[in-house]
Formats: sequence, structure tokens, C-alpha cells
Amino acid sequence: MFDRFERVADWIIRHRRLTFFLVVVWTALMAIGHYDPNLILPESPPEQPVSAAESGDTGFDQPPSVPVPQVSPVRVTSGDVIVVARSDGFFTDQGAEAIRAAVTALESLDQVDSVLWMDRAPMLNIFGLPEPILPRKNASPSRFESARLRALAHPLVGGQLLSSDAKTMLLMVRIDWLFVTDDSDCTDRLRDTAAAAAAKFPDVEIEFQVTGEVPIFVSRAASNRANEIKYQLIGYSIALLIAFVLFRGLSSVAIVALAPIFGVFWTLGLLHYLGFDDNPFNSVIVPVLLCMLGFTDGVHMMVQIRRYRAAGMSAPEAARQSIRDVGLACWLTSLTTAIAFGSLVLAHHEIVREFGYCCVIGVLMTFVAVITIIPLACASPLGRRVHSGYGRNLVDKNLSRISVVIDFVLRRSRMFSIAAVLVTALLAVATAQLRPDERLTSALASRSEAALALAHIDQAFGGMETAEVSVRWHPDVPSDSGEIAEVVTRVDDALRSVPTIGTPLSIRNLIDALPGEGAAATRMSLLELLPPPLKRAYYAPERRYARVQFRLQDIGIASHAAAFEHVERELERIEQSYPKFRLELRGDAVRRWRNLYQVSVDLAFSLGTASLIIFGVLTVVYRSLRLGLISVVPNIFPLAFTGFLLWIYGQKLEIVTVCAFTVCLGIAVDDTIHFLTRYREESAVNPNRKEAIRKAFIGVGTALIMTTVVLVIGFSTALLSDARDHRIFAMMGILTIGSALFADLIFLPALLLRYADDRPQIGVSHDDPASV
Repeated sequence: MFDRFERVADWIIRHRRLTFFLVVVWTALMAIGHYDPNLILPESPPEQPVSAAESGDTGFDQPPSVPVPQVSPVRVTSGDVIVVARSDGFFTDQGAEAIRAAVTALESLDQVDSVLWMDRAPMLNIFGLPEPILPRKNASPSRFESARLRALAHPLVGGQLLSSDAKTMLLMVRIDWLFVTDDSDCTDRLRDTAAAAAAKFPDVEIEFQVTGEVPIFVSRAASNRANEIKYQLIGYSIALLIAFVLFRGLSSVAIVALAPIFGVFWTLGLLHYLGFDDNPFNSVIVPVLLCMLGFTDGVHMMVQIRRYRAAGMSAPEAARQSIRDVGLACWLTSLTTAIAFGSLVLAHHEIVREFGYCCVIGVLMTFVAVITIIPLACASPLGRRVHSGYGRNLVDKNLSRISVVIDFVLRRSRMFSIAAVLVTALLAVATAQLRPDERLTSALASRSEAALALAHIDQAFGGMETAEVSVRWHPDVPSDSGEIAEVVTRVDDALRSVPTIGTPLSIRNLIDALPGEGAAATRMSLLELLPPPLKRAYYAPERRYARVQFRLQDIGIASHAAAFEHVERELERIEQSYPKFRLELRGDAVRRWRNLYQVSVDLAFSLGTASLIIFGVLTVVYRSLRLGLISVVPNIFPLAFTGFLLWIYGQKLEIVTVCAFTVCLGIAVDDTIHFLTRYREESAVNPNRKEAIRKAFIGVGTALIMTTVVLVIGFSTALLSDARDHRIFAMMGILTIGSALFADLIFLPALLLRYADDRPQIGVSHDDPASV
């Protein structure tokens, strides 16, 4: 392995012009990727979706018993865009005219196909005449009050399109995508059009917001695009600032900053080619992460080059020798980091898998940048005075003071080694107590319009997301049997008994709203009076199927676990009373709840797989099973410490924490590798293990402390993000990196002195003048 890096170093320095040419060509290709990747890789046409008829999926387990009517069911809880209107005066003369004007203005837009709102709620009687719920202009206050009560009693309006206090109204907008030319056509333009129309009625104040599936997607994508540039600039600026503080030389600052700049630029350009640029983690986390990783490896490379230049070596020879000495450690850190990141591709969540792919690509691109850009720049005229200020930076001047800590640890190696194992084990047990959770809006900016509007819908309507209980019956049960209504009623009652479930909707509500008295079971025949689009939304007799729909708040899927478990127990009791019926809790939220344990499985599988592979790689590279085992403790301790703090503060195990834990493992192992690599070099020429450990610290201590400072400050920039996931990721990174330095400077020396192999080390370089 050392011989291979020696050949790589010789080739890069001997063929500097060819290497420079290849770097320029690759950079140009990635620049095209940033501008328009379709210039190189034309976009393939999207696949045509397969219709239900073509796929043979009828949407039900059993085939229809009679031909299915060609009717489109009415869905009052769904729309491409939800325009949220808030006002205290909807049921006033001016308020009614203002909201009507807003709806008319929306419908006049080319991109709006239809608007379903309170005044367009489907009629409940097929023989009735369409009559708006809101009275016309100049109606009396008593008539408006009567209309308000009638609206709240309407099963498709109260709790569905109008809040219980009649102060919030939902306008369900269907988009005609043929006329959509910009993201704002589905967000800002809808809100501004409605607001402008309502503003013509100054006596009433109506506030409009947009949310829903499309605005949430657009908000996330817009935030990603804005953050991508913002956090690249922040990362680059911090790299330059820290480099200046640490190296005290303009040429050193410029050169060491080139590696992360090129690494991030290449990575993001390549991600645009691969179509991974819409991942919510790529806009903030990936640029900052790669910038810091590239900078940390660059610091190790620059420290070594400056050491050789200060010792009198020529610039090309110092660059060549530094690649030989540090290249292997940088490759091992990149390899183990890539392994940790790559384990994310084993996860079940697509976002997590994509993030894993992106991180692996980024780590490899950044490694190439470190071993090419920095040596080339140092061997050029730019690197003539790269050693200026060597030995006078803040860390170098105070390293001797920190060495006292190492001496203290080595004198008490038995105590510290036992404490390392026990504390790590206890913290790991506490981390295992973390429980999984998932939220729809976790990747959204907390102050974005889509998130704020969704939070208001949660409060006013019981949630935007819906789930359902499907009701199926045996062919022996007639389609107009009262038993169907009895079962639906009991399901409805079970749902209403749960405080966190909002406004169930089923044929029970529709039957109760029809004229007449009596239980729904005695009035099943009245369903024939309902308009077919409305009836078929909740009842399909030819398929022996009915549904009870309900709303859910976005408070974390784990918070609904008790409610779902209660509902399922109630459904089992109902099935026992009605053996010819089958009931099932369904919906995307239910699916996420059932698969919630998969978050824990993904974390355990990713960390376990990465840890085993990293342990194997280190064992093989260092040719020592003991060193492989010793490396486990300082690499697990930072993760266990971070997990312990999450558990103490009541945090949940979410997708972002799975990604963060795996990323942190890849970062934590880097310092361990640099320390172990230097320890092997020192132990090869010094049989005194304690002295070899002390010299290893002196050799890499500067770089370890520098890189930790860089990473902590770098991750701190993500704390400025307005997205909750980004802030959690950053905080976990800061905690892990800080505790990793503690483990490598306290626990690792004690473990090495106590348990390392005394046999001579082989396969290491002896050319480092600083270690002789």
C-alpha cells in the first residue's frame, strides 16, 4: 500500500503538466453540470405512467361483482394546492363577496383547473337544486348566522372545508399542468391573485397562504437551491478564515483552501449530472460536510509539506514526500468515511439512500482534489513560501502544554483504558433507548409559508394528512344491508373517541345529513339519493367496500402510535361482532407507522455494516488484529456520547439522525487513522511504546486539533439553516467531532499503551525527518 502511494506521488509530481490538464478538463465538465447538465447528457423523456386499467389494479382486493360505473369520486380533502383563507368575517356581507371574488380570480387563471370550496360542496340530494351555502349580497345578519350553522352541520364542509370556529376556509385547487411555466404559478401567484381580489373589499380582512403537496415540494426545492449557493460560500469563507488563522501565510491559506473548493465544486456538478440535486440534504449538509472533510485532509497534507519545506526540501520533493507519508492516511480516512456513508445505501428510505450515494461521490472527489490540487500548487511558484510562519501558529505554540495531558494519561493508562471501555458501553446502552419518529415537514424551513399554513391546518382542522379504515364484507351481505351502516358507525365512533384524530367522514355522516330520522342502519336505502360522485367517494357496493376517512396532525408519526394501536384493537372487536366484515387501517401515515421500526433497523444495519467493514479494513492495512480492536472504542465513544445526549434531551430517532450517526462515524474514524498511522511509523523506529505514543501525538496533534476546530466551526454554519433537519444534523456533528478528539487524545493513547502489540511494525515509511 505504501509502495502504491509512492508511485502515485512520483507520477503526480513528475507529470505535473498532464495532471494539471486533466484537472482543468474535469473542472470544465463539472462547470457545465452546474450550468446545464443536459448539454452533455440530454434528459431522457419521462416514462408514461401505467393506468390502473392497464396494470390490472382495481384498487381493491376483490374484483367488482358488477360493472363499475365510470364516475370520478369527489375528494373534499385533497387538492394539488390548498389555499388557506383566514378571516373573522366570512359570514358577513363584505366577507362573502370578498371570498367569492377571490375564488373567481383563482378560476380565471389558466393554470387553475378547478377550485373546490365551501360554496361548491356537492349536493347531498340528487333531486335537489344547487344552492350556495353563503348568502348573496345584502342578506341580513340573521341569515348569515343561519348559513354559518348550516355550513358547520354540512358533513362535507364542517371540519373539512371550514374550521369549527368558521374563521378558516380551505380552497382546494386543482392545477392544469399544461399551463404551468414556473414554480410561482402553483404558489405565489395563487396567493397574490386571491389576496388582490379580496383587497377590493376593504371592510373585511382576509389572509391567504398556500400549502399542500405541490407548495411543500416547491418550497423544499427552492430552499435547496438558495441554500446550495449560500452554504457553499459560507463553507469557503470559513475555510479561508481558519486557514489564515492556523497557517499565518497567504500562500498556505490559498493552497489549503483549493482542495475543498474544487472537491465541492466537482461533487455538486456531478450530482447535477446524476439527478441527485433535489435531495434535501444536498443543499446544505453536503457542501459544508465536504468542505470540512477536504479542508481537514488538506490541513494534514499542508502540515507535512510545511514541515519538509522548513527542513530544507525543495517544493517538488516536499510535495512528493508528503503524498507518500500522508497520502495513505488520507486514503484510509476517505475510504472509511466512504464506507460509513456508503452504508446508507442499504436503508429503505430513498432520501437516505440518495444521500449515501452523494456522500460517497463527494468523499472520493474531495480525496482526488487533496492529493492533486495541493501538491501541484505547492510545487508551483505559488508554493515558494508555503512554509512561512511554520511553528508559530496558535496550535504549534501551545502543543507542548497539551502534551502534559498525554503524559498524565500514559501514567494512568490502566484507569483510562478501563474507563474508556465502561463509559463507552454505558453510553451505548443509553443510545439504544432512542425511539424512532418521522414528520412530513422536518425537511421544510420552519418559517416557510407552506410549513406555517400546514401548522394552522393541523390546529384548525385536525391535520392535512388523511388516513382511512377500509370496510369490506362477504358476498353473502347485501349491498343495502343495515349491517354495513352499523359497522361503519362503530368504526366512526371508535375514531371519534381518539383526541388526536380529526373529523372522520363516511356514509354515516352523509346519511345523517339527509332528511329523516333514525339510525343510519335503518336508512341505507337513502344512499341512492346521493350524487354518484359523492356516494362513490365513500361507498362502492359492487366492490363490497366502504371507507371511513379521517385527518391526522403532523406531530410526529410516533405520537400517533397509541391512537393507531387503540383503533386497531377496536377494529378487532368489531370484526368479532361482525364476522362477515374485514376492517383495515390504511393510509400513508399508517404505512409509515408500521415501518417506523425500520428507522432503527436502518441505523443498526448501517452502523453495524460500516463498523465491521472499517474494522476489517484497519485490521488488514495495519496487519494487526489488536490495533483493529483498539480502534473500536475511540470510534464508538463519540457516537454513543451524542446518542446519550439525544436521549437525555428527549429527542427521537429520525431519518436525519440515521444519516448523521453514519456520517459522524465516518468523520470520527479519521482522527483515529491519522494517530494510528503515525504511531506505527514511530513504533517502527522506537521500541519504547510510551515514547512512540508521545511522538505520534507531537507529530499529528497539531493537525488533529486544527481539523477538529475546522469541522466544529464548519458544522456550526448549518445551525443557521431554517430547516430543522439541518440544525439537528449540525448539532450532532459538533458533538461527535468534539468528543472524537477527546477519545483520540485521552482514550486511544491509554489503550495503545495498555494493549498494543509489541512486535515490530512492518510496511511503514522511515523517510520522515521529523520522526527520526
